[in-house]
Amino acid sequence: MRFGLIFPQFDIGAGGEGVKDYAQLAEELGYKHLTGFDQPLGLDKHSRPDWSYVHTADDLFHELMVLFGFLAGVTEKIEFATGIIVAPMRGTALLAKQATEVNVLSNGRFRLGLGAGIRPEEFEGCGFEYSNRGKRFDEQIDYMRKLWNSEIISYDGEYHKLDRGGLNPLPLDGKIPIWIGGISQAAIRRTAQLGDGWLPNFGPDDYGRQCIEKLWRKAEEYGRDPSEIGIEGCVPVLGKSDEKIAEDIERWRQLGASHISLTTIPEEWVESEKRWHRLKEADRGICGIQPHIDLIRHFSETFPDYMKEDS
Repeated sequence: MRFGLIFPQFDIGAGGEGVKDYAQLAEELGYKHLTGFDQPLGLDKHSRPDWSYVHTADDLFHELMVLFGFLAGVTEKIEFATGIIVAPMRGTALLAKQATEVNVLSNGRFRLGLGAGIRPEEFEGCGFEYSNRGKRFDEQIDYMRKLWNSEIISYDGEYHKLDRGGLNPLPLDGKIPIWIGGISQAAIRRTAQLGDGWLPNFGPDDYGRQCIEKLWRKAEEYGRDPSEIGIEGCVPVLGKSDEKIAEDIERWRQLGASHISLTTIPEEWVESEKRWHRLKEADRGICGIQPHIDLIRHFSETFPDYMKEDS
């Protein structure tokens, strides 16, 4: 497995210096990737009494393509992954261009994690239709891959039309890995049919095992080898003993994970609700960037064998 980090952008802040220092330290400690969350528009939870989603307008989010383009220039080995960008909430050609730019600037150190989205208000704010997002998403993947693979293409889809045009430059090797986020039936089908990898939001438990088994069965239905589809598991470390962290990692290994992202963000998975929740203020025990640094340094020193893994 490859061990990386969920980028704790909420506590790093908006300035470039802190972002750079964190990424360079992560690389120095031996972490293999940084996975970043994305939110172009945050919604005001105070005007929505029934709000249940974990992230709001109160949370600071960097624009991931700009962020990773910047970090590509100040790092050498660490990989970057979007986890995830809501593809149907973005223009496809521009998304393909931005992904290509990160791929080229980082010398191929980039995985494009994409999802279908779940909040109609965000789609409306970004100027895109919510109801047809699934069909558009499938076509977006096909369109982007064709743009990445040839200098000039023509495309005649339901939502995208292009008469002899293309991207310049093209990504290295003519492709960018696309990882699919989500645990809905549509997300599992999309990963099995179209994804290079999967970014599921569950824990390493029986529910997770059942979802992964569904993915593998569906991949075989599409004539694919399930072992060729990567799986990135998330392991929260805040407030956990080293023994519990190691236990969670090994459970992910047994489920077939290829990547592990440690998260120091004060959120927890609530199994009964199948969603992430922000820890209560009294239970967070973290403020500013230094506690995040202490946690990732402690892990690298406590588990040196994990840091050496690279497959």
